Amino acid sequence: MRPTWDQYFMQITTLVATRSTCLRRQVGALLVKHKNILATGYNGVPSGICHCEEVGCLREQLKVPSGERHELCRGLHAEQNAIIQAARHGINIEGSTLYCTDSPCIICTKMLINAGVKQVIFGRGYPDILSKEMLGEAGIETVQFEGAAE
Repeated sequence: MRPTWDQYFMQITTLVATRSTCLRRQVGALLVKHKNILATGYNGVPSGICHCEEVGCLREQLKVPSGERHELCRGLHAEQNAIIQAARHGINIEGSTLYCTDSPCIICTKMLINAGVKQVIFGRGYPDILSKEMLGEAGIETVQFEGAAE
């Protein structure tokens, strides 16, 4: 049986996540509009910067819990990298859907709201209550993909 579009795009997010250089969580993201993939992103350090695999993870060293103190990280989130990739290539993502292996954090949520993303479909949940509240307030539909591991 052929997968649905949502299944297809969620499978791709999982594949994109394999590019991640994060030692704690591998995340993949796609921005999609009219069944076309506009941009992809995975979590990792900016171009030209040493990977955490080489220099260690500051968040691990400081024992920072997941979902807290996002600024204490060398890397960018997958959603941020997808937005940046679209911007670098002049691609308008307004009205798009974000497919992501994980629900977005508050920092990514604010970027998604201002970028005009209209829907977020995610796999695993992420411990960020404010993010969920702001997505709802902004009228962005959020859907946890069925069958995704929590």
